[in-house]
Amino acid sequence: MRFGAGSLAELRDVCAEAGISRPLLVASRRGVGSVGDLPVVETYGGVRPHVPAETVREAAGLVRQSGADGLVGLGGGAAIDTCKAVVAELAGHGHEPLPRIVAIPTTYAGAEWTPYFGMLLAPGRKGGGMDERATPVAAIYDPELTLDLPLEATVGTSMNALAHCAEAYYHPSRTPRAERNADTGATAIGYALPLVVKRLDVIYGRTRLLEGAFRAALALADSGLCLAHAMAQALGGRYGLPQGTMNALCLPVALRFNAVAVPSAVERFGTALGTRDPASRVEELARLGGFERLRDFGVPEADLDEVADAVVARPGARANPRRASAGDVAGLLRSIW
Repeated sequence: MRFGAGSLAELRDVCAEAGISRPLLVASRRGVGSVGDLPVVETYGGVRPHVPAETVREAAGLVRQSGADGLVGLGGGAAIDTCKAVVAELAGHGHEPLPRIVAIPTTYAGAEWTPYFGMLLAPGRKGGGMDERATPVAAIYDPELTLDLPLEATVGTSMNALAHCAEAYYHPSRTPRAERNADTGATAIGYALPLVVKRLDVIYGRTRLLEGAFRAALALADSGLCLAHAMAQALGGRYGLPQGTMNALCLPVALRFNAVAVPSAVERFGTALGTRDPASRVEELARLGGFERLRDFGVPEADLDEVADAVVARPGARANPRRASAGDVAGLLRSIW
């Protein structure tokens, strides 16, 4: 792992340490244009939000064509999830050796240390997968790459990371290390996000916020996703909305719902944020990005029961510490509509 302003320049050394000699860059078209020449043998610039299945097949084909033995995922969660999905796709077809992944996050989404990935299987239907071989082997955190991240994406992906911290306190697979990383991550995000919103182009705030996202990613690696993420994924996949934005809206109601079952876990999250009312504090942070109601993002009220059905079928909802029925979830969605 490399962390710090200018650390992108160490990509060649990181790839060498990871045993990668023919890296393929995986990014969005905007991501490719945001950096200069990188030591890669080929570039896939077709990353799209929510990782449509066809983009995974395209990138996997380019791996075969180029003989790449590594993937450099540059961007937000979609870029890194695309890399993971490509590894799983290649593994499913017997491709050997499988490429290793180096993650270069340019947002605060926190996808870089887990084997899990989301994919858009069909329009409006988001699924996912898991393959331990798809876990990135290295990451480069360069806050200079986040300086031009717009306000909405800054706040939205930060809220996604904050949801990783919150759920690390009560996911059934959590470890003490996950909780410690959640403590550090939530504190850093709660402190740094208001600073960054005031001055988007200041490296100090961006660095502190990236540290928080890094800790949130480690917390996720030793825990998992619960109800807030299940709601956000169902909404994002169905309507093409950013998952971070949806987490900003869904996390507060999920916290209030879960506080009945795991009060000490929710209280510890509040302590990390410096408040006795963590749900209200999350709402305050969400408003920094203008995130307040589902209706503001074109979600039809008439669809909420169907969305709730999709939510309870997701693994995150099943892992939640308090069982949530479709009726419960529909009520939560209506409360933020």
